[in-house]
Amino acid sequence: MKDPFVFPFDTNFILRKKKAIKREFLLRQDLPEKKIAILGGSTTSEIKDILELFLLKEKIKPIFYESGFNRYYEDIMFDEPKLSQFKPDILYIHTTGVNINYPEGFIVDKEDIEDKIKNEFMKFKDLWTKIQEKYNCAVVQNNFELPYYRVLGNLDSSAISGKTYFLSRLNLEFAKYAQENKNFYINDINYLSSWLGLDKWHDRAHWYSYKYAISYEAIPLVCYNLANIIKSIYGQAKKCLVLDLDNILWGGVIGDVGMENIQIGRETPLAEAYAEFQRYIKELKERGVILAVCSKNDPEIARQGLAHPDSILKFDDFAVFKANWKRKDENIIDIAREINIGLDSLVFIDDNPAEREIVKANLQEVTVPDMGNNVEQYIGIIDGGKYFEPAAISFDDINRNSYYQGNLKRTSEERNFLNYGDFLKSLSMQAEIQGFVPLYLDRITQLINKTNQFNLTAKRYNYSEIERIAGGNNYITLYGKLVDKFGDNGVVSVIIASCDAASRLHIDLWLMSCRIIKRDMEYAMFDALVEKAKERGIKEIIGYYCKSEKNHIVSEYYPEIGFEVLFKDKNGDSSWKYVIPENYIPKNKFIQRLK
Repeated sequence: MKDPFVFPFDTNFILRKKKAIKREFLLRQDLPEKKIAILGGSTTSEIKDILELFLLKEKIKPIFYESGFNRYYEDIMFDEPKLSQFKPDILYIHTTGVNINYPEGFIVDKEDIEDKIKNEFMKFKDLWTKIQEKYNCAVVQNNFELPYYRVLGNLDSSAISGKTYFLSRLNLEFAKYAQENKNFYINDINYLSSWLGLDKWHDRAHWYSYKYAISYEAIPLVCYNLANIIKSIYGQAKKCLVLDLDNILWGGVIGDVGMENIQIGRETPLAEAYAEFQRYIKELKERGVILAVCSKNDPEIARQGLAHPDSILKFDDFAVFKANWKRKDENIIDIAREINIGLDSLVFIDDNPAEREIVKANLQEVTVPDMGNNVEQYIGIIDGGKYFEPAAISFDDINRNSYYQGNLKRTSEERNFLNYGDFLKSLSMQAEIQGFVPLYLDRITQLINKTNQFNLTAKRYNYSEIERIAGGNNYITLYGKLVDKFGDNGVVSVIIASCDAASRLHIDLWLMSCRIIKRDMEYAMFDALVEKAKERGIKEIIGYYCKSEKNHIVSEYYPEIGFEVLFKDKNGDSSWKYVIPENYIPKNKFIQRLK
């Protein structure tokens, strides 16, 4: 049976079986809890119920606050006590076209309509400002769907009196605000309603009877979109797209028909469809998705397909290239190991249902969409699946593939050395380790919410919290960038430590990207932390290990660098103490710190 939560999902099944589905999802243990406030300009009870299912599917356990009908403005601006007490992690404002105060009558004065658009926008901006001042949490805000009817017909989109014009201008103002304000996210119902179709989106009987601003059919789509935004905020988006070659990136089996006869380019409709799919994959790569190949093929013949003059994707676009005759699940394990990411970060694309089933059965952490064998549908399946939904795009995202390609060169270089220290010395590593600065706050927030393995406390912070910590006098913050002869690794490590009244330093967060583990960067970061602590007269550092599903590799890291145990509990959590010696000897031996 097809998973009803895999796009395109079975709306009727979800609505009909929601209670049974919820019971099944709640059997999962140790799901992280997130407090989500839903403030609606219309009825939201069904939205809350369905959103809960999609979040549980993504292994997030939501705790909800739900406003009364159309009380979103009052709850925020007049400090509703229950909302204040709730202290949300995410606040979702579910407003739609029914909540817009359109100008009355036909206005012919452009300045007048601009004032009315500005006033409507300012109403929402005041809400967002108040939320940040009081709750300092992530805000998800709907933009607006197009109107149900157009009194002016086609002129509605261009005439200043048109509802379509008004909504389009308001949506643009929302978009500009999102560009300029971190921790603010648009739930793009303007796109969703267009995708579903306005006739299916609007249900006037539904509105008149129950005050639902959208149809039952639209509710799961909105909740699915919203869940993916929340998933991305907490760093649970996928990182790597693993692709088969024959009948995925080109039409035909290259080993049978030869490079000159594969379908790619503009010569036929089929060839053009494969070219468009490659263009889509290339765009994913350019904004930060890691690409890998997993194909049963002769490696040299497989590479010929990417050398085809009409191929948009080239060999160098792939961080890992596995073309051989091994089982694909085995190759996928090797891909994850070489890139050094978890299997749950991979999405595997293959047109062969037997290969998909083998990977599904043996690697349950890997996401395996049912692609079918119709190339015209490939983009819709991947794009609709929202596997790679970004919360933001940073410089490090854009350069991610080059980072991992550089790592493969480092791994290859390591084989030439018998002594690991000699290998590290050969890398000519240089590190920039400084306190948090605005330039890197996006990347720091992203790293905090995505890093799982070398992460001692597994804490998550949103952008506003990081911004507040960066400006706090009782914190020591550090980011680390690492460069070597193979290239720039970007911002790869973060420490947040807080000072207490007894002049002790508590390590609240310490993490490092898995791609630079065992390169001495962890020691360089600790050296910098000790240096900052000594500047403040601090003599004692307290470290914490909070066990998570994926951070077992650092469970004994503190004793490795000289900490003494203070406490260990039966769940695996522990706390540690380090007394800074008067003559501290730096632990990093191979990285030059840039001043």
